[in-house]
Amino acid sequence: MHDADLLARRFEEHRPHLRAVAHRMLGSGVEAEDAVQDTWLRLTRAQTDGIDNLPGWLTTAVGRVCLDRLRSRAARAEQPWDGGDATDDPAVDAPADPEQEAVLTESVGRALLVVLDTLAPTERFVFVLHDLFAVSFDEIAAVVDRSPAALRQIASRARRRVQLGGEVRETDPTRQRQVVEAFLAASREGRFDDLVTLLDPHVVLRADPVAVGMGSTAETRGAAAVAAFFNGRAEGAVPAYVDAAPGAVVVIRGRTRIVLAFIVTDRIIGIEAVADPEHIASLDLVPDDPARR
Repeated sequence: MHDADLLARRFEEHRPHLRAVAHRMLGSGVEAEDAVQDTWLRLTRAQTDGIDNLPGWLTTAVGRVCLDRLRSRAARAEQPWDGGDATDDPAVDAPADPEQEAVLTESVGRALLVVLDTLAPTERFVFVLHDLFAVSFDEIAAVVDRSPAALRQIASRARRRVQLGGEVRETDPTRQRQVVEAFLAASREGRFDDLVTLLDPHVVLRADPVAVGMGSTAETRGAAAVAAFFNGRAEGAVPAYVDAAPGAVVVIRGRTRIVLAFIVTDRIIGIEAVADPEHIASLDLVPDDPARR
């Protein structure tokens, strides 16, 4: 593979696969594209004459790039979002390709992405590469400096959490609604301990770019941090169904400005804060009227 043009053509052949790996690792189409580009840069600097299996090398390489990014996320101190005053035109960058982002998210499943977010970086790396893309434990071991036996245990632990999350759609809808309503009430009343009880220890709160532009952080992890985020701050949130699942909306001057989508098993394992007007417009939002139950 001395020819640069040939190398570039072969890389482009594998780009869709690499994007799929990166999207499952990072949960964002925009970040996935960046990770794929970083992988191309690594390939151009590598001794390609020694690469016998280019698809395998690229899959492991993009996984390594994503693992570094996940670890960087985990190392950053996350600050809670105070909500701020919403502006009509937040100065934030839109995704490079919203249509592609939507296709990727749909292909993975929003619930699965949220569940994957509850995994530690190494757990997510091992689960995605081995269980979703059939990379051997021997190949993964070289990246994370763990034995194949240890990786089997990590994969098993991650698999149990993903399987639990996969049952979200089968959870009693009444129970889901009760958990969300109890969470909103505890938030409004500033009952921190009750908030923690209603949250899974590994819960993840994620905000879209518009919400980040309002003063949010992109990601907050753990029951205590998410409870602190919401403690005393849900006065304006009212229950609603978001794409047929229990959630909440914040309406300001007659306009829905923030949507909270919840992923619930026995407890809340994921919350997504959506503030992008186009994204909100694409959601099926139905006010939760107790009188109609």
